[in-house]
Amino acid sequence: MARLAQDWRDRFYRSRDGIRLHYREYGDPASPSAPAMCLGGLTRNCQDFDLLARRLSRQRRVVCPDLRGRGESGFDRNWHNYRPEVYLDDLRQLFAVARLERAIVIGTSLGGVLGMAMGVAMPAALKAVVLNDTGPEFDVAGIARIIDYVGEDLPQPDLESAARHMADRFPHLSKRDDDIWRRLVRNSYKQGPDGRLHVNWDIKLARSLKRLVRGPLPDLWPYFRSLKNVPVLALRGAWSDVVTAAAFDRMAEEKPDLICVTVRDVGHAPTLEEPDAEAALHEFLADL
Repeated sequence: MARLAQDWRDRFYRSRDGIRLHYREYGDPASPSAPAMCLGGLTRNCQDFDLLARRLSRQRRVVCPDLRGRGESGFDRNWHNYRPEVYLDDLRQLFAVARLERAIVIGTSLGGVLGMAMGVAMPAALKAVVLNDTGPEFDVAGIARIIDYVGEDLPQPDLESAARHMADRFPHLSKRDDDIWRRLVRNSYKQGPDGRLHVNWDIKLARSLKRLVRGPLPDLWPYFRSLKNVPVLALRGAWSDVVTAAAFDRMAEEKPDLICVTVRDVGHAPTLEEPDAEAALHEFLADL
């Protein structure tokens, strides 16, 4: 397969309500292997999956979208639209624009929730699903911690300061080397007109989340059960404060063929570059 110098193509499309949305595409669109779609966490963007997408693109096409309000996608003036139903509609549009029929959805955190929801809203689109430190049940304390972080933009003078800030907020994120930390920080910030580094997402995302957690969290188990006949790999960070060990065990009970892997020395969420995660993904995807 001929490789482009930068290994990807940046693409844009319009949501049904006119937001300019971005996705990054790797690999050969004509590959006979099932394509993969990588969906990031709440504030994350397509760059998080760069190393994984490069590996997977040796065999299959990989599509990595930025949800609205993240990365290179446009922000929504109406923060009420930062909700799963709208994201799912954007993904339906992406499947049509990118001419995808069925895909392996690799979803981290919110991305995994969207993968489960696709089992209800667009089941024919799912070839398989990877749930990365996510599932139908969450620890409220972990969600509250994330909301506090998402809803603020504390400009940083440089990458070193940004890295220290992130490490202070997420002390148990993982045992990562300096290169991984620098990449994570670069993906989380962009330079603003003032020359300082600002978060690379719309901080209004927190408003929808705050409304969500004021009452009981929605029951996501029906979404998970919709994957009954779909191959699923579930990964959980051993230090995760978002997906509890008890919830992970219940997922295995609900779906006996679920492949469960605990990723050592990492919290929420694994980067998928950890040896445990990489090995599990390689084995899971081998025959898909």
